[in-house]
Amino acid sequence: MTLSVGGIFCRHRKRLVEEASHEYRRGCARIRGARQTIRYYEAAGLIATADRTGGGYRVYTQADVFVLRFIKRARDLGFSIERIRRLLDLWQDKSRASRDVKRLALDHVAEITAKIAAMRTVRDAVQELADKCDGDDRPECPILHDLAPIAVR
Repeated sequence: MTLSVGGIFCRHRKRLVEEASHEYRRGCARIRGARQTIRYYEAAGLIATADRTGGGYRVYTQADVFVLRFIKRARDLGFSIERIRRLLDLWQDKSRASRDVKRLALDHVAEITAKIAAMRTVRDAVQELADKCDGDDRPECPILHDLAPIAVR
């Protein structure tokens, strides 16, 4: 049996129990509206290119939906495509060492920490400029003065 959700088809296997079937349909619904993203993941090699129906619609198995959920969660956490590729490899490798997964996560945390520090520096600089501006009816503005190239000042 094939399930169509928003132009994306998901293959439903009869042997699944009803609870799993319901969860599977919900998973198919969650990938709805993400056609371009899914194509990107296919092109990036994160998921296999989906089979197609006679009408050209992609057909996804339950395993495909699980992989797409994994990728979406990893993207929500800010992992790069390359790190997701490595995480997928580790997820599918039953003989993996959890230290390898933890190392990837901690490397990501270090990058996030560095980005937060950089954003704080930018925030502080903008706040300093805003503090210097009187915000009144006069045309002089230290914010614009700071942003303008020296030759134009």
